Amino acid sequence: MSEDVAVGWDAIEEQMKRLYGEQVPKHYGTSLPYQLGGNDPLDGLSAYKATHPVPHWHIVTFGFSELYTKESENMMYSGYGFELTFRVARQEDEEEPPMWALNLLQNMGRYVFNSGNIFVGGDYLDANGPICLGADTLLTALAFTEDPGLPPIHTANGRVEFLQMVGISGDELEAMKTWSTVGLLEAGQSVIPGYVTDLSRDSMLQIPAVAEAVEQGIERDGSNTGFLFVDELGFEPGKKKLFRKTPAKLTLGAKQAETVGKLLRGRLLKGKDLTLASRDCQIILEPAEATSYEKGGEAFQVHLSDAVSTELSQKLQAKEGAVQLSSYDGLIIQVVKTYIKDQEGNIVSTIG
Repeated sequence: MSEDVAVGWDAIEEQMKRLYGEQVPKHYGTSLPYQLGGNDPLDGLSAYKATHPVPHWHIVTFGFSELYTKESENMMYSGYGFELTFRVARQEDEEEPPMWALNLLQNMGRYVFNSGNIFVGGDYLDANGPICLGADTLLTALAFTEDPGLPPIHTANGRVEFLQMVGISGDELEAMKTWSTVGLLEAGQSVIPGYVTDLSRDSMLQIPAVAEAVEQGIERDGSNTGFLFVDELGFEPGKKKLFRKTPAKLTLGAKQAETVGKLLRGRLLKGKDLTLASRDCQIILEPAEATSYEKGGEAFQVHLSDAVSTELSQKLQAKEGAVQLSSYDGLIIQVVKTYIKDQEGNIVSTIG
């Protein structure tokens, strides 16, 4: 494409020039477009040397938004409406950004282009392993927040937001699910200044003040997570037999069981619904005065009393087995093993 029609590209570069002046970034373009069979969906990645608040690479993507002519029918947003940025710790003598970070951003492109799912500020994504393959790091997930240095822009093709990707640990991911992504990031700014991803860092929750902020946040705000994908999920209504009725059974994968327990505390006990979903099942948990369930369209609606939600929040663990309730005998929670698989479908670990 000729430069005179690259209005979206030019708008992104103008924003980066505002931060870094005439610095010439390290740029990594794509030789064969994704639409023509290339491996990389993003047209390019540019990495700038930043020094504040700590030395780091500030990488920005080109390709989630419409870089050239307007093609989508949505006139409000350009393409998917965002570009990703990634701030990665930099050694003083480094002259090239780490290749794993560039590859990770292209993988995010593949995820969005293939699934159609987009990211917004406050989202998180479990990588099910180190974000840098093979690295000795606690960072196994990603969070997304507005890049503090790049406000949204309005281009000829529509609005573009800059979402910064942040590497997070497993326990930080749980805290974000049970409280708030933005809340935890703000509470941990002293640990990750500028939300710079450093593979060698410890969990923010090792800092007592951050852990306390999470607990206070859950008590005060509840959880912002109203939807949770669960690997193993099912619901079987109770059945009437000759002299008794068998209880209903809610099946949960072990990986998310403990998280669901925490979310009952942060959602239902705060008067908010929680939707659990797998590829072929959806269950809506709702606060109610009395526990009951019903089939509503494609989803099961399960109404839980405060007593049941409280008991489940205390009993659900990442361990295979049946959870019996003393507060209600008409429902059993069956926790089953979760099998973590790699990209080829091979089982790499088992939870539960």
